[in-house]
Amino acid sequence: MKTRPGIVISTIIALIILLSVTLEEKATFAGGCFWCMEPPFEALQGVGEVVVGYTGGYTENPTYRDVSAGGTGHYEAIQIKYNPLVISYDKLLQVYWRQIDPTDDGGQFVDRGAQYGTAIYYHNQK
Repeated sequence: MKTRPGIVISTIIALIILLSVTLEEKATFAGGCFWCMEPPFEALQGVGEVVVGYTGGYTENPTYRDVSAGGTGHYEAIQIKYNPLVISYDKLLQVYWRQIDPTDDGGQFVDRGAQYGTAIYYHNQK
């Protein structure tokens, strides 16, 4: 039986893509303005996507205006989808700690208000 190199390469690429998608993990961090938190993580190799949004509150599907006005209980946050074979959760935490001041309970840097608080959310027991 003769093997075709194109089929072998296509199969290897498909397996690599499948493995990458299967190994994707999530990290969710709140740390002040989500627009400020996003770029440092997007620049990291192994990070596939950084999504901004709100978490931790009790208002369902809040808008920017809702959260900015206060009273929803939400934090501005980012969710990072990453490949743990390329970048570790510990490395993500190292970047996170450089972006925040955990001793400031009034917000982060020039961003003031409860919605700019800090929090780390987990997605599994690891």
